[in-house]
Amino acid sequence: MDSYFIRPEIPADRQHIFDVHIQAFGEDEEGRLVDTLRAERNFNMALSLVAVHGDRIIGHILFPPITIESRNGTVPALALAVLAVDPMFQCLGIGSALIEEGLEACRRFGHRIIIVVGHPKYYPQFGFVSARRRGIDVTFSCPDDALMALPLVPGALDGVNGMVRYHPALSLVME
Repeated sequence: MDSYFIRPEIPADRQHIFDVHIQAFGEDEEGRLVDTLRAERNFNMALSLVAVHGDRIIGHILFPPITIESRNGTVPALALAVLAVDPMFQCLGIGSALIEEGLEACRRFGHRIIIVVGHPKYYPQFGFVSARRRGIDVTFSCPDDALMALPLVPGALDGVNGMVRYHPALSLVME
């Protein structure tokens, strides 16, 4: 499908983004999560992207800030945490396009590491690797191969290990 474009979220998108999450997940938990993260002072609207078809938002991706806490200090990172595509537009490459555009935006803003808990056969195509093999873990239970990290610049994961700390609202959804 080529009749859509991707852009950063604008304030008028809030309800439409909420609706896309309800359509994609069949509930409002992810939409409420996005609203909670949006209210944070460190929310970067440029890292909340929407896919637009005509005048309709058909997809959304968000990269909220997180940290990786280790004995040697705190490493800033981002989570790829919440990706939604309207079911009528799924399997058309929109999710992949949102991820690719989002990763480029993260690079432009100078971010170095992205963490995702997701499908182990999907995210490696974007360069994600096992986080646990690198010594990075989360406070909740998830399969080893579902926890992945992406270095946005060469060497970004070198020497990085420890526990990922999510925003409390995101932790509640993940647990």
